Amino acid sequence: MRRRSLLLATVPAGLVTLAGCGDDSSGKAGTSSSPSPSATSSTTPPPKIVDGPLPAITAGTKFDQKPTVAKGDGSPSKDLAVKTVIAGSGRTVAENDYVQANYLGQIWDTAKVFDNSYDRKTPLVIRLAQGSIIDGWRYGLQGRKTGSRVQMAVPPTWGYGSQGNAQAGIKGTDTLVFVVDIQNTFNAKSSARGKVVAQSDAALPKVGTNTDGKAPSIEVPKTKAPTALAAAYVIEGDGATVTADSTLLVQYKGVLWDSGKEFDSTYRRSDLASFPLQQVVKGWAQGLTGKKVGSRVLVVVPPKLGYGDNPPAGSGIQKDSTLVFSVDILAKM
Repeated sequence: MRRRSLLLATVPAGLVTLAGCGDDSSGKAGTSSSPSPSATSSTTPPPKIVDGPLPAITAGTKFDQKPTVAKGDGSPSKDLAVKTVIAGSGRTVAENDYVQANYLGQIWDTAKVFDNSYDRKTPLVIRLAQGSIIDGWRYGLQGRKTGSRVQMAVPPTWGYGSQGNAQAGIKGTDTLVFVVDIQNTFNAKSSARGKVVAQSDAALPKVGTNTDGKAPSIEVPKTKAPTALAAAYVIEGDGATVTADSTLLVQYKGVLWDSGKEFDSTYRRSDLASFPLQQVVKGWAQGLTGKKVGSRVLVVVPPKLGYGDNPPAGSGIQKDSTLVFSVDILAKM
């Protein structure tokens, strides 16, 4: 299993998880030896944001290039230093958004790199929310635009606190320097992005193609439900291919084949869902594997690949129900 970022914490899981217990926000996105990033107290006041000092970026100066950063010169600020090194022109990042970014982190005094996503060749996708990310990121990236490179110097108060992070070699007195390339940002209004695909199979439900952040319609035909899994593009994106061990950030809506009644929806909760495919019902894992990020996918899950004769209590799903989902694959995490 690839090493996960030191910045990662827990992520919410939805009804489609194996636990099937509804809107559970305690499900982890996979096992990791990395500690929780949130070493700051929930009562820590917001920082004063200043524009320096910040060490020079001496190589890898273009957006999304792995940077080389000099050692800090003198004493760092006791405030949160933030500078937009390259100004992007995309969407503005807001608190509680999920941000997709490449980054490098090092220690001010020594220039020792303790973490970076460039070598993993997989950008980080993480929520800018209290308890999900160190406060330096939470405050420092708000208001920045996608396509931007942001440099930060994060004092312990808004980093790992006085206890530091021994596993990463970070002392409780260390100021941390980050370079962050913001690739994308996602929120409850995010949708698939790609090419609309014709839905020509009359035996399958028809899914709306709107991309305005509102829930798409799902029209279930008045025919017998298929006994096999069905998974088809509604909108085909051009992003990375989903693999069986992927962790995904998604919008989704689920209805019952027999009645068309909605039983679960991120749109209704106004909150995205993220989970490893290894922890969802088999129909989801099999139906989404091989699909591309950015896509909207229709997934029809027969009982044997869904909840069978043991549906989640209080879900409104009856035994041996066929489930119909519209899933927008926003990002791989």
